[in-house]
Amino acid sequence: MKMKRMRGKPRSQVAALPIRRVADGVFEIMLITTRTTRRWIVPKGWPIKGVDDSEAAAREAREEAGVVGRIEKKPVGRYIYWKRMRDHFALCKVSLFILDAERQLENWPERGERLFHWFKLHDAADLVDDPGLGAAIRALKLR
Repeated sequence: MKMKRMRGKPRSQVAALPIRRVADGVFEIMLITTRTTRRWIVPKGWPIKGVDDSEAAAREAREEAGVVGRIEKKPVGRYIYWKRMRDHFALCKVSLFILDAERQLENWPERGERLFHWFKLHDAADLVDDPGLGAAIRALKLR
């Protein structure tokens, strides 16, 4: 089956960038794998009607990675990528929100479907396949 690239306005998505500061003061970011291809990504999904984009991103982090914490209200970056749908590719513009991770739940909806790991920022930027996401991670100014 040949996949088509859909034209037109990019679809919006929201993503959480779960971060934590480790003992030596260095920041780490949690990456998760996709369910099908096992590529490293950040938790992301579609906006939810009636819910702030930052809160929708926090829900994705909880559902996909079991991470909860304080979500920033304003995006720290954006990137564009082609999302593989069932029978086509859709161009998506992703807004990235920092999630200051406080803890990881013992159980969450997609626990058995994805891998997760904490990485130093430069390693995470190198591991993600989406060049825009890698650039957004490299551009982070964390204090």
